[in-house]
Amino acid sequence: MSISKEILVNITPQETRVAILENGMVHEIYIERRRSKGLVGNIYKGLVARVLPGMEAAFVEIGLERAAFLHVSDVAQARQNGTNGQAHISQVLREGQELLVQVIKDPLGTKGARLTTNLTIPSRYLVFMPNTDNVGVSSRIENEDERERLRNMLMSQDERAQDTGYIIRTAAEVATTESIASDVTYLNRLWETVNHKAIEVHAGSVVHKDLPLYLRVLRDMVDEDLEKIRVDSRETYTIMKEFALTYVLEVEDVIEHYPGERPIFDLHGVEDEIQKGLERKVHLKSGGHLVIDQTEAMTTIDVNTGAFVGNRNLEETIFKTNLEAAQAIARQLRLRNLGGIVILDFIDMNEEEHKRQVMRALEKALEKDHARTQVCEVSTLGLVEMTRKRTRESLEHVLCTTCPTCEGRGTVKSAETVCYEIFREILREARQFDAKELLVLTSQEVVDLLVDEESASLAELEDFIMIPIKFQVEALFTQEQYDIVIM
Repeated sequence: MSISKEILVNITPQETRVAILENGMVHEIYIERRRSKGLVGNIYKGLVARVLPGMEAAFVEIGLERAAFLHVSDVAQARQNGTNGQAHISQVLREGQELLVQVIKDPLGTKGARLTTNLTIPSRYLVFMPNTDNVGVSSRIENEDERERLRNMLMSQDERAQDTGYIIRTAAEVATTESIASDVTYLNRLWETVNHKAIEVHAGSVVHKDLPLYLRVLRDMVDEDLEKIRVDSRETYTIMKEFALTYVLEVEDVIEHYPGERPIFDLHGVEDEIQKGLERKVHLKSGGHLVIDQTEAMTTIDVNTGAFVGNRNLEETIFKTNLEAAQAIARQLRLRNLGGIVILDFIDMNEEEHKRQVMRALEKALEKDHARTQVCEVSTLGLVEMTRKRTRESLEHVLCTTCPTCEGRGTVKSAETVCYEIFREILREARQFDAKELLVLTSQEVVDLLVDEESASLAELEDFIMIPIKFQVEALFTQEQYDIVIM
């Protein structure tokens, strides 16, 4: 089935948002805010603050709030100098050492950024790797003759390719010799600029910033399926056209300015999809649904038949629900940008052929994902374990913050539980202080329960401590909050 791909770019002074639509359906959302731009791809002059031999890692100061993390496997010199393939961290880094590092993972939650010294600088068709000496070709280019042709084309354009490294990107499959030559010239000039700036700046300074989101769209997200790029800012449209004329000539004609009064994301239903991408339950067309729970350790996705009863038998109903769920799961992983370990709990199937077909459907749907995924077979417990490479915050982490009421638990104590906590606290206060009266400040729900269903228990408590108890509703209190004032 052919894919019709469209990219929508929404520009405001505060943020840039990009939506990727495939056959009219939203599959990916990218958000870059002025106050908190992503750091992946940025190159810094770092200062090694602490070497941790026990973890084979180091903390490096790059001018951020938290020190960034550099593992020995991401240190280029460790591979060059090490016996058995890799050296120890203390052999290649020392405290106070300055070095060029690149962010490969944004700070996530309480963790600092993840770094590498294996620098990469991408262009339209190539990725330049100054600290390696091999030429790789994207695995998505499967034809061996084409892979060899591209290698030879690159080697003929850059005599330094023997000493430095490149990755030939998927987009290069249709590139001309002139296009490759242009990319090589651009990357070599950019690398010279990075080297000169690295000498001039102090440790903890940024040396090279990646392109803004609306230009990364042109560099990284263009493929043969793309039919249109629509941007709602005249100024950004002009910048994108100029960039395309210089670096991505083949997409210059598909960039359009959207001048309409109705917001471009509203016009294509993107705002609704963003809201759905924050919900726990995802409804399937058949009547079934997914339940997605995102935690710090992993993400779990549970498949349920819900209202779908099918037309034949239970096994067929389950099979059809799981097939639809496989497609929906692949889309939700991209839409929500879920990364790390993902556990999929499909509905149990008895027939082995059904299991194989569901796994094939999942793997095929994941082929469109730009992030690297790895899927394991169905376990003995009926679960599918998979991983998806995580480089930036998920949609939920970008748009949401931890609930101040439940503090991220997802639940709050019931009014009944809080009521009994208040009873126990009253007993403590009565024994400790000589009070004439006690005033309980709490939420409306708890007060209603105390003076209604728990009124008999309250009367018994007053008789026992021989102190009158009064209540006052605090509108700003959550259901878990209360305070006892001694009068």
